[in-house]
Order: sequence, then C-alpha cells, then structure tokens
Amino acid sequence: MKNFQLFLLSSLLIFSCNSSKKKEKPTHQEIHIVSAMKEVMWKGELQGKINLDTISNKKGLYGLGPISYLSGEILINDGRVYTSKVTSDSTMQVLKTSKVEAPFFVYGNVTHWKEVELPPEIINLQTLESFIDKTMKARETPFVFKLKGEVNSASIHIQNLPEGKKVSSPKEAHQGQVTYHLENEEVEIIGFFSRKHQGIFTHHDSFTHMHLITSDEKKMGHLDAAQFNQLKLYIEK
Repeated sequence: MKNFQLFLLSSLLIFSCNSSKKKEKPTHQEIHIVSAMKEVMWKGELQGKINLDTISNKKGLYGLGPISYLSGEILINDGRVYTSKVTSDSTMQVLKTSKVEAPFFVYGNVTHWKEVELPPEIINLQTLESFIDKTMKARETPFVFKLKGEVNSASIHIQNLPEGKKVSSPKEAHQGQVTYHLENEEVEIIGFFSRKHQGIFTHHDSFTHMHLITSDEKKMGHLDAAQFNQLKLYIEK
C-alpha cells in the first residue's frame, strides 16, 4: 500500500510539472520605448531624449525614430545606425553614425528570425498591416519585423523642420518635410508593430511604423507607401 501511495504521489508530481510546462508562454525580446510621438507633435518636445551611443547591446539591434529637432531620420538595422538628412528636393545624405539623438525612439534586439510567406494579395502597406495583425493575433506585446526584396515603387519622407521653428501640431511638425519616390529598388524595411502604441511610436491610424533603406544604402527614410514586387517577411523566431 505504501509503495502504491509513493507511486501515485510521483505520478501526480510528474503530471503537475508537465502541465506547468504546457502553460508556459513563449518569451519575447523586450521592446524599448523612449518618450512618445505625441509629445513631439503636440507639445513641441523636439530635443533629444535618447543618445543612440548609450544603447550598449548592439547585437541584433533594430530601431527607428526621427533625429532631434526633426532634422532627419534614424534607422538601426542589425546594430548599424543610419541617419538621413535632406540635401535637396531630390537628394539626401545617408550616413552611418551612432552619434545622434532622437526626441522619441523605439528599439529592440532580435537575433533569430523566421520567414513568413506573404500571400500574393499582400501588395502594399495596408494589406501588409492587416496580414501581420491576423498572423500575429496571439501576440499582445510590441514586436519588430523586417522585409527584404524588391519594391515596384515606394514613397519615403525625411523630416526637415526649419531651424528655430516651434511645433504644437502635426501640421507644424511636418514643415519642411521632403518626400522621395523610388522605383524598382532592392530594399530592406524595418518595422515595429503594436495595437496599443498609437501616438507613442505609431501614428493614430496605424499599428505599424516602418523605415526603408535601399540595398546600396544611399536612400533611407520613413516609409509612407509602397507597391510590393517580391518581398520576404521576417518575424522574431
């Protein structure tokens, strides 16, 4: 009888441990958020809130946001920090430098990716966002994603607020902004997705914030529109 009781107790403990394992949720890399888009757009807090040199872990680091005083754009792609600034209505300057500050910023580290096949009907940013939303419906926390491949066309912008201008609305924040049009370019797109951070690091009408860089690293900016050709989607494994 005693042996049977010990056997029963052992079985219950094993079952309990196995049940606990089944209930464990997958762990995800934390997304870090510094200040908020709305603080810049509505309150005019244009000064730098983070110096990118202070981010110590550069391994698999991804991030995006504007340069302080809305004087350009920032993209971190796998630890490499890029900045872009307007030089004319048709040209820009893209540099690799981490000596830059941002008034709001979002970033995170991902070292392992899985490819998610995009159906043929995913042809633009609207259908992409809807697809990601449905595919990742169980994910409640923000996450980073990336796309690689060719776009038939795309529009990107670079913030270029005139020096000394004050901001108290999105319209004022976009003064001087320049839009660039791309055609048939090999690109990489880094994006952040969240259903809960509109006005923080995504616009009020979107769950995504994306920056695009061309494969030759000569063009980079905030992605406003795109028509996809052959793009591969990657999400944290």
